Amino acid sequence: MRRQLAISASHSQPWTTVAAERPALFPSFFHAGFECACGYNRHGDRMDQIAATEHDRFALEDYRRLARVGIRVAREAVRWPLVDVRGRYDFRSLRPFVEAGLRYGITQIWDLFHYGYPDDLDPFAPEFVPRFAEYAYAVARYLGARTEGTAFFTPVNEPSYFAWVGGEVGRFAPYARGRGFDLKVQLARAAIAGIEAIWAACPGARIVNVDPICHVACPADRPEARPEVERWNEAIVSEGWDMIAGRLLPELGGSRRHLDLVGINYYWTNQWELGSSDVPLDPADPRCVPLSDLVARVWRRYGGGVLITETSHGGPLRGRWLRHVAREAERLLAQGVPLLGVCLYPILGMPEWDAPETWARMGLWDLVPSERGLRRVLYRPMRRALREAQQRLEPPARIAREGQTSLLSGAAQSVGFSVDRCW
Repeated sequence: MRRQLAISASHSQPWTTVAAERPALFPSFFHAGFECACGYNRHGDRMDQIAATEHDRFALEDYRRLARVGIRVAREAVRWPLVDVRGRYDFRSLRPFVEAGLRYGITQIWDLFHYGYPDDLDPFAPEFVPRFAEYAYAVARYLGARTEGTAFFTPVNEPSYFAWVGGEVGRFAPYARGRGFDLKVQLARAAIAGIEAIWAACPGARIVNVDPICHVACPADRPEARPEVERWNEAIVSEGWDMIAGRLLPELGGSRRHLDLVGINYYWTNQWELGSSDVPLDPADPRCVPLSDLVARVWRRYGGGVLITETSHGGPLRGRWLRHVAREAERLLAQGVPLLGVCLYPILGMPEWDAPETWARMGLWDLVPSERGLRRVLYRPMRRALREAQQRLEPPARIAREGQTSLLSGAAQSVGFSVDRCW
């Protein structure tokens, strides 16, 4: 998991209020994301964050809590290694979440590949892509038949990050080094084939292609690095989306239709100085770019609807971070950017990927051991921040869904605005 960073500065800027009208593809503006990584960590241990947080045991209770705080959208996962056993499919692990979603009226966005894949597969091998497409078809057919309304899928979660962590620096399986771009191409190829399979099984499905948005700053003592920095910020950070959209390597078969909704993941660690990715920029650093500018940059590049699909901070900074993100969302909406939602991720506390004995307190609920299991304890400062944000960003009257086609599929328009601080 992204490491903790203590920040003591305090900002108390007043909020500005935007008009209540906004795109309403989803039943609530704020979404919840259940951490669901199921790959192998740097120690060679298989992760299963759904089991580790006991979300599989307490799906109904977790969804009831979401409904009580006004969250009606959840990012969930299909754990590919559990469902696909050498090409034979077992959907029993999905049933608790399907039932909970139907009972509490929660719209779900299903991740099909969240770092984990079956042990008999090699992501670099040719058979990886057709195997993923067959799996995507089977899952979409199963979930599409059990979904009220539109079904939403993320075929490959964070292909750019996974290509780096699993293909460039060897920290996750497949533990490759120096092959990050090759893995990214393979993941894009799999995503495109998976999207085609999803549409074949569930023609009305919408796709949310999720990747991080990052920004690299030029070192003050290395002005000669500016061309490399600009190339990174203008091209490399967008390679995954560009491949799926057909802008890069069009022979993969991507198109703007395949890209569909763009999901943007952003944490406090997503900006750093070139060559120092382990040290996030200080928020007061003038080189730090506002989140609203980064999101608007993505929208100008692709058009259509965008979402912030992951964001959070840790410990006592959770509430202040949520207020910051909500202000940035207001700025985007005020400029006409069709921001469809913000996902609080993870919504529950979770064990660190590489140190499962250490719990990250990043969610709306912390997890505390009890005789019954992991008890969900509401973190009240974050709840207060959420309530304030909902009062400003959840409109009393939503735009009809059928009226969104032109807005969500239209070409991007330029938006020009500035914000005086990163957060």
